[in-house]
Amino acid sequence: MTEHHPEDRPEGPDEPAPTADEARERLGAVREEVAKAVVGQDAAVSGLMVALLCGGHVLMEGVPGVAKTLLVRSLSAALAVRTRRVQFTPDLMPGDITGSMVIDNEQGELVFREGPLFTNLLLADEINRTPPKTQSALLEAMEEGSVSVDGTTRPLPRPFLVAATQNPVEYEGTYPLPEAQLDRFLLKVVLPVPERDDELEILRRHATGFDPRDVAGAGVSAVAGAADIAAGQRAVGTVQVAPEVAAYIVDIARATRVSPSLELGVSPRGATALLRASRAWAWLNGRDFVTPDDVKALAQAALVHRLGLRPEAELEGVDVGQVLGAALSSVPVPR
Repeated sequence: MTEHHPEDRPEGPDEPAPTADEARERLGAVREEVAKAVVGQDAAVSGLMVALLCGGHVLMEGVPGVAKTLLVRSLSAALAVRTRRVQFTPDLMPGDITGSMVIDNEQGELVFREGPLFTNLLLADEINRTPPKTQSALLEAMEEGSVSVDGTTRPLPRPFLVAATQNPVEYEGTYPLPEAQLDRFLLKVVLPVPERDDELEILRRHATGFDPRDVAGAGVSAVAGAADIAAGQRAVGTVQVAPEVAAYIVDIARATRVSPSLELGVSPRGATALLRASRAWAWLNGRDFVTPDDVKALAQAALVHRLGLRPEAELEGVDVGQVLGAALSSVPVPR
């Protein structure tokens, strides 16, 4: 099922391209706008901002009710970009997402009707409630930024970000995402149940009239747009990576491949994802070079969903995040 929201709006009129510093300031203000509607969840907000700057995508996991959908809707309200939401269900078909050929009654011929993928920010809500065949309809869009229907390839708007939410796979009625699908997500962030103080703040807001269906009513307004994202992406591309830091990333990836608990380690695609995310994180923090601390800060989110536990490790209840943490600890940090 697809839905349109008030946040579904075209980009504004052409304006002078912002400088890198202006873009960083405006994108930094997005975090403050999101906080007007979402309490806590700073790691998820950071992940979405990093993905925007990398042209990547984010998978957000958490139990129902931890503000996954609200977070993405708040982000879309803070950015002057076009937005669509798709509620993934067991009966959703690939054409419902990509678009399909339909008969134009006036012209009497087949024409292409765009699906919800033709947007800047796609909220793929509860993506693991639809079968793998429909999940895989996103593969080309996420990797190539285009959609192929009836032998014709059509480019998607820029920027393009898939923000997918999922409930943990052990919950009933869910389908694990295929490995090829998981590998297309730049980052996976887990939204925890809020701490006590944060939960008290959530209740206080609701008691004073906060409506999670009305983020504009919470005061969230657009403070950045597509031009700022594009300027940020260009600036991230100039962030320097020293050979020692690049070697650190490679050694982390290789350490996962020899872990006795893992059947599937980090691929070269995963290593490049960590590199891209680290550059974006460095730029957001006002630097034009990547440090080992940047790499460590993004390693879990960039790599954990790319790992596969051995069956015996799964039976023993081994946590894949802890395995990745051990691999990280085994690699010497460059000076």
